[in-house]
Amino acid sequence: MKSPPDAAARRAATPVLVYPEGSLTPPPMELFLRAARDAVEVAQVTIPPRDAATIEVPAGHILRLGCPDGPQVGDLNLFAKDDLSERFFSGKTRALHGTHVSTGDRLWSCFPYLRPMATIIADSLDWYGIDADGGAVHDVIGTRCDPYTHQLLSGRNYDRCCHSNLTRALAAHEGLSLSKAETHVHDVLNVFMCTGFTRDSGRYFMKASPVRAGDHLDLFAEIDLLAVMSACPGGDCGSEHSSDRAACFPLSMAVLRPARGALEGWDSPRRNGYTGGHGI
Repeated sequence: MKSPPDAAARRAATPVLVYPEGSLTPPPMELFLRAARDAVEVAQVTIPPRDAATIEVPAGHILRLGCPDGPQVGDLNLFAKDDLSERFFSGKTRALHGTHVSTGDRLWSCFPYLRPMATIIADSLDWYGIDADGGAVHDVIGTRCDPYTHQLLSGRNYDRCCHSNLTRALAAHEGLSLSKAETHVHDVLNVFMCTGFTRDSGRYFMKASPVRAGDHLDLFAEIDLLAVMSACPGGDCGSEHSSDRAACFPLSMAVLRPARGALEGWDSPRRNGYTGGHGI
């Protein structure tokens, strides 16, 4: 279409942040960090390459997502432990905090709950920032690699996509059929993944993650959580997304318990206070 005479003026409109700084009540980071200082590990699971695992995290504990061996990204689903209908809401988390999350950002649950499920209290990759390509780490953009898109684009079936990995792990933990478990699997936090949008066309891109052995992301559990994480078949996602050829490594999830009394005065957040009338 031909540009209208006032095209330049239309493009020159001032951008406005939807949720400006100060919109949210900040989390009590000093309290969370003090609680983490003397926390001890009470549970741990290893996630094999191209597979997924689950772990339960009581409210007030810390979930440490780790890269123990080589560069590897993970796809994380979070649920309220006793209610799978309350799950991580990547879209609202993205709107409130940005396309990528790090220390001080919260991971929010879906409607009608909309409350913080976890707060990021430590990120060993927070030095990365935004690179020259516009890439950053820990994205809430991508949905997760899945067998349906893989089949659509290649005509082949592949059962080790993160969507399938998460489905198998959730089904095993909850005693559900694969078809039932699949309905609960949702858009993820792409842990350690480096992504962005191209400046010329706005296309979603990935590049080799800067993660290395020993890196970790610590989440303070604000409610009782069930965490499910897949070790992506793309490895560090520097070349391929879903593949048996990419070099893949395990990931880990550990639960750390703060010392008794370390969280005195803290309460788990209640579900959102909206009354649910919807204008009726």
